[in-house]
Amino acid sequence: MTRGAILAAALLLVGCAEEDADAVFCDEAPVSTWDNFGAGFMTENCRSCHMSASADRQDAPTDINFDDQDDALEWSDRILARAAGPDPTMPPGGGTDGDDRYLLEVWLRCDE
Repeated sequence: MTRGAILAAALLLVGCAEEDADAVFCDEAPVSTWDNFGAGFMTENCRSCHMSASADRQDAPTDINFDDQDDALEWSDRILARAAGPDPTMPPGGGTDGDDRYLLEVWLRCDE
């Protein structure tokens, strides 16, 4: 087997392991969707700076907007990295508790 084939096989296995981890996480998680959580969370915590029509973006990048579900899902990896988990940096003023950060992660990882 060539080195390239070995690397490709290893990357495929890593991808499968990540999918399996998501499946286990999602099977054990509460239902968190755009309609029952995501839309409200984005409005409450994100859209004041990350909305294309925002009057005061507070230096948020102009190309990162969460106007609707598709916009938010496009940035899901970045949202997870910045707003979920134990040490979130977004929103910069804080205000999200651990339960909301967990539901945010569930919504972004599990809602199909």
